[in-house]
Amino acid sequence: MPQSIPADSVGIITPQVATFDEPLKLRSGKTLQSYQLVYESYGTLNSDKSNAILICHALSGDHHAAGFHSLDDKKPGWWDACIGPGKVIDTNKFFVLCLNNLGGCHGSTGPTTLNPDTQKPYGSDFPMVRVRDWVESQARLADNLGIEKFAAVIGGSLGGMQALRWSIQYPERLHHAVVIASAPKLSAQNIAFNEVARNAIIKDPEFHDGHFLAKGVIPKTGLIQARMLAHLTYLSDDGLGEKFGRTMKNQEVNYNYAPEFQIESYLHYQGEKFSTTFDANTYLLMTKALDYFDPAQYTDHDLTQCLSVAQCKFLVVSFTTDWRFSPERSEEIVDALVAADKDVSYARIESEKGHDAFLLPIPRYIKLFGAYMTRITQELNL
Repeated sequence: MPQSIPADSVGIITPQVATFDEPLKLRSGKTLQSYQLVYESYGTLNSDKSNAILICHALSGDHHAAGFHSLDDKKPGWWDACIGPGKVIDTNKFFVLCLNNLGGCHGSTGPTTLNPDTQKPYGSDFPMVRVRDWVESQARLADNLGIEKFAAVIGGSLGGMQALRWSIQYPERLHHAVVIASAPKLSAQNIAFNEVARNAIIKDPEFHDGHFLAKGVIPKTGLIQARMLAHLTYLSDDGLGEKFGRTMKNQEVNYNYAPEFQIESYLHYQGEKFSTTFDANTYLLMTKALDYFDPAQYTDHDLTQCLSVAQCKFLVVSFTTDWRFSPERSEEIVDALVAADKDVSYARIESEKGHDAFLLPIPRYIKLFGAYMTRITQELNL
C-alpha cells in the first residue's frame, strides 16, 4: 500500500466503460452484435485532440497501465514506470489511453461476460479474435472520444504487434508507432511454447471444454503450469542467475519434490497469483492471437511490401537478452522499414532482464525512449 501517492504518479484512477451497439465483424467470420471496452485515460486531451497516445497491452496486461485504483493498492499500473507527469510518456503533455482488449478478462467483453443468447458466461463460445480485430475496436473507441489521429501508438511484445498493425490498417491515423520487444510474427519455438501452455489448461480436469465458470470451478492447475512456463520465457538466464542463483529456501536438502530452490518457489508464487486473476479462456484466446499474427502473409510474405503503406515514423527497441522476442526479430522490422524508405529509429538495449526489460526503468532505455517522446512533442508542438 502506498503511504502517499508519488508526485510523478497520475494518482487515483477510475476505469471507464464504452459501450458499442454497432456490430463488429471479426476476422474469423463471427460477429459481435454489441460489446464494451473498459479503458483508463491519463492527462488531458487538448482542444484540437492532437496529443493522444494509445498504449496497447501485452498478453497478460490490461487497461490499468498507470496510477492506483485506491490507496490500498499494493502497486501501481503495469507501466507506471513510464507513464505520468514528467515521465517518459509525460501526462503533462499527452492524453494517454489504454484499454482492456476484446476477449480480455478485466471488464471488456470476453469469455467471462454473459452471452446475451444464453445468459451464461461465454466461456469457450466467445469467438477467437485477431490483432486486426483489436485495432478495429481501438479505432472505434478513438472515434467515440473524437480522436482522429494519435500522436503515437505504443506497445511492447503483443502490444508492439498492435502498434505495427495500426501502421498498416490505419496508416493515416497515427504520427508515430513505437514497437518495443516485439516481432513481425512468432517463431515456431514461440508457437510451441504457447501450445504447451494451452495444452496444460485444456487438459486440466476442471476445464470442462471451456465452460468451467458455469460449473463453479476454474482450471487452476493448468493455469499455474501455463504461467510458470510463460514467466520463465520472459526472463533471461543471466537475470535468473543474478536474482536467484542456486539459493535454497533452507540449508538442508529434504529429498522430496516440494519446492526447495528459491527459483522454484518464485515460479509457484507467480503461477498461483496468476491463476486467481486471469481467465483461462482469455489466455487461450490471446495466445492464439499471437500465433496468428503475420501481416505479411497478405503480401506474399514480403514484409517490406506489407509496411510500404505505412505513413508514420517508427521507433523500434529490442533488448539483448530477450530470447523470446530476440533483437534479430526487431531488426527484421527495421530492415523492412528501411527497404520501404520509412523513417525509423532503432535501439538495441543492453540488459540482463530478458523480455520483461520493456516494463522496467532501465536507464539507457528510459533515456532513449524519453528522447523520442520529446521529439514527438516538438514535431507536434505539444
